[in-house]
Amino acid sequence: MTNPLALPFDADEMLAGLKPWIETESPTFDTAAVNRMMDVVQHELAALGARVERIPGRMGLGDSVRATMPHSRSGQGGILLLGHLDTVHPVGTLSKLPFKREGDICYGPGLMDMKGGNYVYLDALRKLLAAGIETPLPVTVLFTPDEEIGTPSTRALIEAEAKRHKYILVPEPARPDGGAVIGRYAIARFNLQTRGKPSHAGWALSDGRSAIAEMAKSVAEIESMTNDDCTFSVGVFHAGQWVNCVSSVCDAEVLSMAKTQALLDEGVEKMMSLNSDKGDVVMEVRRGVTRPVWEPDQPGTMAMLALAQEIAGEIGFEMSGASAGGGSDGNFTGFLGLPTLDSIGVRGKDLHTLNEHVFVDSLVERARLAAALYCRLEA
Repeated sequence: MTNPLALPFDADEMLAGLKPWIETESPTFDTAAVNRMMDVVQHELAALGARVERIPGRMGLGDSVRATMPHSRSGQGGILLLGHLDTVHPVGTLSKLPFKREGDICYGPGLMDMKGGNYVYLDALRKLLAAGIETPLPVTVLFTPDEEIGTPSTRALIEAEAKRHKYILVPEPARPDGGAVIGRYAIARFNLQTRGKPSHAGWALSDGRSAIAEMAKSVAEIESMTNDDCTFSVGVFHAGQWVNCVSSVCDAEVLSMAKTQALLDEGVEKMMSLNSDKGDVVMEVRRGVTRPVWEPDQPGTMAMLALAQEIAGEIGFEMSGASAGGGSDGNFTGFLGLPTLDSIGVRGKDLHTLNEHVFVDSLVERARLAAALYCRLEA
């Protein structure tokens, strides 16, 4: 069999293939935009000879695409390539962050998180098929539309699909040192609303009770609960329409990260204790989507890491493994105890910003890693 590390991967070719992916902007809440991205990958997977299924979206969110790659043992569970195609960047971001290469850096919205990793792992399958190499285990690809908001509509789909497979590969961006993720902290979301009493801000200010003022006090209280092991961040704040009106309603969203289940439970209790209907302004706290703790050092995952480290050594780089914050769909598969290797995608910096970029040399590096993983993960 041809050595998968010797396949003809080419960074320029991969960037040309990535260009339409990045220029098909796909923010989570824009269902039509996400589905245009699903159209792109559905066509590419079909062109590889895969049996492709389009799974309709739920909750007003986009569709998912599941593809069974050609294999003599098709139908048996093997390797699941799991990725999301939604991004945090609204349509129009390309005007500020165009897809462009400058030396060893390439920029673009969603390029690092995580279209780059998805494409690289798909290109590895493309090169293996072109070389006539059949992987020991069949490969299924599942691309989903809602990871950036906590995967509310596809968690059940992901878990059901993952349970059919022996190994799960999640090509989220690599950790800062280039390493993989073998466990993840819990992520909990909360929806907050304060309700006050409206009045004319100039004519009868004292008659009103500001929902904004009450929420602002809560922001300081919430963020002061942060420590190294459990964090709280207010990331969304909506209120007011007229400056001459005392605000009657204010909405906010909070994200909490906890390293252990006990810390998560404690953090949830603290947040829920903010509920109050006393006084002139009501505070309502509702718990949103939660990603469970994925405990590290599970035997199956550690065996996958050891294999990846062996392959990385042959390619010429070191790969560490550690738990990490920043949830992913690997939380779900790892929580189920399924062998999962996460953050094995491209290297880069500044994801979720207008400077999001990847290091071009990581494209071929990670494609070789992907090809070898597909060929060396066995029953």
